[in-house]
Amino acid sequence: MRAIQVQEPGKLSIVEIEKPKISSPYDVLVQVQCVGICGSDVHIYHGSNPFTVYPRVIGHEVSGVVAELGEGVEFLQVGDRVSLEPIEFCGTCYACRKGQQNVCESLQVFGVHKDGGMSEFVKAHEQKWHKVNKSISAEAAALIEPLTIGAQATFRGGIQPGDTVFIMGAGPTGIACLLMAKEAGAYVMISDFNTVRLEYATSIGADAVFQPDKEDIEEAIYKETKGELANVVIDAVGTAGTFEQAVRLASVAGTVVTLGFNETPSQIPSLLLTKKELKVVGSRLQTNQFQGVVKKVNKGMISPDELISHRFHYEKVDEAFKKLEEHPEEVRKIVLTF
Repeated sequence: MRAIQVQEPGKLSIVEIEKPKISSPYDVLVQVQCVGICGSDVHIYHGSNPFTVYPRVIGHEVSGVVAELGEGVEFLQVGDRVSLEPIEFCGTCYACRKGQQNVCESLQVFGVHKDGGMSEFVKAHEQKWHKVNKSISAEAAALIEPLTIGAQATFRGGIQPGDTVFIMGAGPTGIACLLMAKEAGAYVMISDFNTVRLEYATSIGADAVFQPDKEDIEEAIYKETKGELANVVIDAVGTAGTFEQAVRLASVAGTVVTLGFNETPSQIPSLLLTKKELKVVGSRLQTNQFQGVVKKVNKGMISPDELISHRFHYEKVDEAFKKLEEHPEEVRKIVLTF
């Protein structure tokens, strides 16, 4: 079968590899229909992901149709449309025992630690495939995974109806957070340097948008919240500066959620944390979010289609990566079709 493989940093190729075979009773073989391109795929391409061993078939935002089942599979049938939950975990370490399998000591992510979904077929355990209504497009089904990232951030922030939420960054992750925070009943503000992204955020429900290069964000948030500041601040940019600002912009008894992997130290006085009794939490991947998001997508409560800005056939993956790298301001999510 054909697959998209990063053979070494900077070298992206379509290659022929062996088609997976059912080897255990709970295996499910899926014919891939769509795969979203994530920032982590780009990092692997550039050699900046420390967890990847090359060559690597990339891609973890995957949808497809069940093609073959192991004899022990109970919850799926051939022909079902499914979305991939792309993490594997041990189930016994401290993180897993606490219900935080997303930070398992032995975490394996499809397309990062092991070969992923940018191929004609993918095999995974029955528990990793979530059935999606056939009325949901294959493109939308592939982008359920990014929505679970937003769901995890919303969960980690403890967002409740009526909360004021400020999201820093209106890229794909920020938009996913926006969709999930709005669905949770929050008043959501979002910032970005890109006016196109802000216009789009407004069109899908953002209550207020700000441009850091055009206005004083701290003053704008103070005014928008009538001096209370934001109950939850989600830093979807992940720089040392945005993290510092997130702490300043959180209200008393507020929560700061960071999704960044930046290693640059931030200057945050403990006074701000203690005086306001803030919670500062990380949010990585997702844990136990898939079923809830799938239900909401199936019911039409949220739409992954709202993340999509571009579509390419997988044979034009070079064009897709070029678009993402040269014109990131124009891209929300690129979906590859198989």
